[in-house]
Amino acid sequence: MELPPHTAHLLIEQALQARRNAYAPYSHYPVGAALLAESGKIYRGANVENAAYPTTMCAERTALFHAVSEGERSFRALALVTEDGGSPCGACRQALSEFGLDLLILIADKNGNILETLPLRDLLPRAFTPDNLP
Repeated sequence: MELPPHTAHLLIEQALQARRNAYAPYSHYPVGAALLAESGKIYRGANVENAAYPTTMCAERTALFHAVSEGERSFRALALVTEDGGSPCGACRQALSEFGLDLLILIADKNGNILETLPLRDLLPRAFTPDNLP
């Protein structure tokens, strides 16, 4: 799946804005995400850290959980902005896969330069999905 250039640019801009709201006093690695639902609505998320690291929440899951809490279940693309073009962690890959492996992932750096565009299935080969359950 491809996105029109203006849509990709909009998602990156939204992720850049979300990154400004990150709470990253421990890692100093702010992350922003923008998730495009099939409905056309964009849901933003930022990472929120905690002194007890296991309770930290990534930007990708923040955006996803917000979208799902608003009733969304189908998604087209997710833009992720980090300092250096970091990739989604394993937990985020798994959470996103619940809603489809065709999700397009755009990875960008802090300047909004898109470094990679690929489907989620390429980031999570042999994914465990709802299809694996009886």
